Amino acid sequence: MEYGTLFFYEKGATMTLGDKINQAIKLNKEDIIKTRRYLHENPEVSSKEFETSKYLKKRCEELGFVVEDVPGSTGFTALFDTGRPGKTLGIRTDLDGLAIQEDPYNLKEKKLVVSKNPGVSHACGHDSHMTVAVIAGKILKDLADEISGKLYLIFEEAEETGAGIDAMLEHLKDKGLDAVYGNHQSPALDVGKFSIVEGPAYAGCAGVDFDVIGKGGHGSRPDKAVNPLIATAHIITGLNSAWNNQLDLEKPVSLGIGAINGGSAANVICDRANVKGTLRFFDLDEGKKALELLKNIADLTAKAHGCSVVFNDYSKIVAEPVINDENLAKKVKESLKSLYEDALIASPKLWISESFYGYSKLCPTIFVNFGTRNEAEGKASDLHTAKFDLDERAIDYALGLAIKFAIDFLKESDK
Repeated sequence: MEYGTLFFYEKGATMTLGDKINQAIKLNKEDIIKTRRYLHENPEVSSKEFETSKYLKKRCEELGFVVEDVPGSTGFTALFDTGRPGKTLGIRTDLDGLAIQEDPYNLKEKKLVVSKNPGVSHACGHDSHMTVAVIAGKILKDLADEISGKLYLIFEEAEETGAGIDAMLEHLKDKGLDAVYGNHQSPALDVGKFSIVEGPAYAGCAGVDFDVIGKGGHGSRPDKAVNPLIATAHIITGLNSAWNNQLDLEKPVSLGIGAINGGSAANVICDRANVKGTLRFFDLDEGKKALELLKNIADLTAKAHGCSVVFNDYSKIVAEPVINDENLAKKVKESLKSLYEDALIASPKLWISESFYGYSKLCPTIFVNFGTRNEAEGKASDLHTAKFDLDERAIDYALGLAIKFAIDFLKESDK
């Protein structure tokens, strides 16, 4: 499959930069749809994105980008060097799908395209993110006269599990990045709308996974057993009280208990119960404080009931907050306004988490949400659900902003 350059100028036409971008997107529309649908039909779970990576590497090589593998990872980077001095910008995307069986119908009608891989789907929209990255690279190369410096396309392994970010950061640490741009589709926003938060944008996350260990016995003689379920119940209620009294209310931390498992029969007292959940926070220090508080309460409460607690490996900080650089956020807003007036929606920070936080360890970063919602066509289901579907027009808008910001950032006058 070959993908030639579709961009051209109409002879004699005087075009603004916005006109050039919009024309390029229009002329690449068939490629945009084919790319997104191929990726949507062929999702792969985290750290198994072998065919996805192979396909995207081929696309980038056909465009003349220099592809570099990330050692020990399915992730890779693709470099376009203009040959002119200037800044270095990264555009990041994620490669993985989710272990969710896709429903062929959205909230109202049959979907245009459905996963061909049983039990795996792009229910978080990473297919759209990948499409934005590769087509943005294609169009930016066509518009190379508008930019200087270097452009890296960053294809990250396993965003959903966070398994790929460390290897990618190691790979990028000497690339001289001046900024990294990323985006995420949002079914909470209508097609053509964007949210761009200055400062904390996505929450950090700590895992919660511990076992409460007691002593099993016959249900008829609870006095001869040490019931871990009783201790577990007191731990959970104690945490709710502690959250209100021992944490800074101006630095909120949410606690979500997702699973409590223990016992399997009415007349048997189990010897072990397991608790799983997550903490979410926008202040890393407060998140660490909350995790230590949880561990102390679990440990002391268990001891008060004659039990002990073992914390499993997941009980740690697994993602830091995504904090948008305020200057970059302002620049992206300016790029957006110049291309799509009235497209910006005031939006609060989000309590979900993202591995994109890692890039801020290298350089200033900006993470944008673009709308994919079309309620009239049933394309309004939440992320990570079987009925999730997106309006493909959203990719055009996301592409436009990514390209416009990249040009604004890399233009020669800013070198």
